[in-house]
Amino acid sequence: MWGIRSSLAASFVLLSVIAARGAESNWPRWRGPGQDGHTSDAKLPVKWSADSVVWKTPLPGIGQSSPIIWGERIFLTSALDGGRERLVFCVDRQSGKILWQQSAWKGEPERSHDMNGWASASCVTDGEIVVAFFGRGGIHAYQVDGTHLWSRDLGRFESPWGTAACPIIVDGMVVQNCDADTDAQLVALDKRTGKDVWRTPRRDYRGWSTPIVIDTGKRRELVLNGHEGVQAYDPATGRELWFCKSVKGRGEPTVTPVGELLCVINGLTGGEIYAVRPGGDGDVTATHMPWHTPRKGARDTPSPIVVGKYITTCDMSGIGTCYDADDGREYWKERLSGKLSGSPIAVGGLVYFLNEAGRTIVIEPGPALKIVAENDLPAGRGESFRASLTPLDGQFFMRSTTVLYCVGMR
Repeated sequence: MWGIRSSLAASFVLLSVIAARGAESNWPRWRGPGQDGHTSDAKLPVKWSADSVVWKTPLPGIGQSSPIIWGERIFLTSALDGGRERLVFCVDRQSGKILWQQSAWKGEPERSHDMNGWASASCVTDGEIVVAFFGRGGIHAYQVDGTHLWSRDLGRFESPWGTAACPIIVDGMVVQNCDADTDAQLVALDKRTGKDVWRTPRRDYRGWSTPIVIDTGKRRELVLNGHEGVQAYDPATGRELWFCKSVKGRGEPTVTPVGELLCVINGLTGGEIYAVRPGGDGDVTATHMPWHTPRKGARDTPSPIVVGKYITTCDMSGIGTCYDADDGREYWKERLSGKLSGSPIAVGGLVYFLNEAGRTIVIEPGPALKIVAENDLPAGRGESFRASLTPLDGQFFMRSTTVLYCVGMR
C-alpha cells in the first residue's frame, strides 16, 4: 500500500455535476447525474416496509437494467425468448403504467451468463432521446415518446458472459463501450443520426464497465475501466490519453471519483482497489497510482461509493469493506446481508446497498461498520434484484428481473 498526502477537496469536477447538482429532477444515466451514485434528495426514506410500496408493476420479459428517469418517464429494457427479442419500454412514474413498448431487435442471441442475461445495460436519456444497448442486439435510439430514431449493429460481441456496459451522452454524441473478446472498441455516434463520429480500438477482452467524463481543469477526459487497467480518452476525438495498468484484471465496476483522484476496482476474485491521478500522458502506472490495496474475497461487480473520506465497497458474496480515500488503508471488512450485484447509492451521508433478495442495507460509512436500517420488499418467488436503486423526489425505484417497485412518499 502506498501512502500519499492528498486533499479531498476536488481539483477536478464531474461535468454532469456542474450542470445537474442541486437540481436533481432526473436520473438520466447509470449512477445518476453526477456519475457517482450520489443524490442530494433530502426527502428519501431511510426505513420502509411493505406498506411503503406506492405501486408495483409486472414487467415484460426478463432484464436487470436499472431504472432511468426523465420527468415522469421511467426507461427500462428486457429480453424475451432467451434473448431472441430485446425490448425498450417506458413506465409512468406516478402510476407504474407502461406507456409504450418497442421491440428493438430480433435474432439469434449471443452467449450470456445466467446472472447476466440479454438486457443488463441501463438506458441513457437527455430528455430528447433515450438510447438502449443490447450487445449483439445493437444500439437503438428513440424519442422519449417512443418514436424510433435510429438503430446500429455494433458487432457480434464474442464473449461467454454477455454485455452490460451502459451508453452515455456527451456533447451530442452517444458513447458506447464495446469491449469483447474480439474487435473490442469504444464508439461515439451522433445522437441524432446514429452515424459514426469516431471509433477507437481497445484491448480485446470482455468488459462491462461504463465510461465517466471528468474535467481535470486543463482538459476533459473520458475514463473507462478495462481488463488490463483503466484508460482515459479525449471525448472529442477518441484519442487515448493515458493508461494505468491494474495488478489483477476484469474491467467491470465503473470508475468512481474520489476528491482529486479516481477510485478503481477490478472484478476478478482476489483483485484490488486502487487510486489513479488523472491528467497524465501515456503509461502512467508508475507515476499516477498513489495507492493500491489488495482485496481478498469474492468477485466484484458493484462499483465503489465514496462518502467524505470513506470508500465503501461490497463484493458479490455480500462482504462489505471500507477504505480510507487518502491512502487506501482498510477500516473494516464484514458481511452485510445476502448476495449483491447492483451498485450502491449515497443519500445524506448514508450508503444504500440493494441485495439480490430485495433487501436494502443502509449503512453509515466510518471507521467501524454501522448498519442504520435493513428494509425488505414484498418480492415474489423467483425475483432477483441485480439492478441498482434509482432515487428521485422522495421515492426509490427498484427493479427485479420481472417487477418494478416504487417505494416512499405517496
